[in-house]
Amino acid sequence: MKKITIYLVLILFGCTNVSENDLIDQTELPNLVTYINDVKPIIDNNCIVCHTNPPENGAPMPLLTYNNVKEAIQNRGLIDRISSNDLGFLMPFGGPRLPQHLIDTIIEWQADGLLEE
Repeated sequence: MKKITIYLVLILFGCTNVSENDLIDQTELPNLVTYINDVKPIIDNNCIVCHTNPPENGAPMPLLTYNNVKEAIQNRGLIDRISSNDLGFLMPFGGPRLPQHLIDTIIEWQADGLLEE
């Protein structure tokens, strides 16, 4: 009988009364940079004049879609190109260079995993 009493005490008092707030993760998610929300407007406003389909003014590829831009980041050195201070290498073509905060957004997009949405 003594063992049963000990088990009942452990069962009744060993559990805590958890509130719903304890069960829900209330940490804020980081604001990740996405193509749709952050990068596409930069590309649309600064790049697609030349990087259309077909590309114009000597541009080597279109930058009209998520996959176009992602591929340019991964395989074509897009970040190096837009980050360059070399006057012969400036993007958009002929300059002026993109503002640093826009370049930083694209760099952060890459760091965040090149998310589409």
